[in-house]
Amino acid sequence: MTPSVPAELACPVRVYWEDTDAGGIVYHAAYVRFLERARTEWLRAHHIDQAALRTTERLQFAVVDMQIEWRRTARFDDLLTATARLVGCRGAAFRFEQRILRGTELLVEARVRAAALDADTLKPRRLPPALMRKMT
Repeated sequence: MTPSVPAELACPVRVYWEDTDAGGIVYHAAYVRFLERARTEWLRAHHIDQAALRTTERLQFAVVDMQIEWRRTARFDDLLTATARLVGCRGAAFRFEQRILRGTELLVEARVRAAALDADTLKPRRLPPALMRKMT
């Protein structure tokens, strides 16, 4: 891993009205956005610029599998923490384990598999060695 970057990145997330249903409970799809933000911040912390990758390397990432377990609900105005931790990286695929917490209370657990894709053909493409080194 990149020096001085923690294995698990924590990203604060405030719950807004747009994230909730009419009762002020976080709508299930909003958690997916919160998890995405944490993965994006994990990449940024590892000096991986997704826009530059797409432009210069013609490489982009896509989620290909996600397993989520909702344990507790969040509500309007809660301050949450979304985490991301890389647990595997091989070929064109990489896997994250993620959590969403309210303080120390676990609300959501997720396992996410993403793939590197050729930006022009959208077919899987091996991660370049330099990128693999940044990730692992």
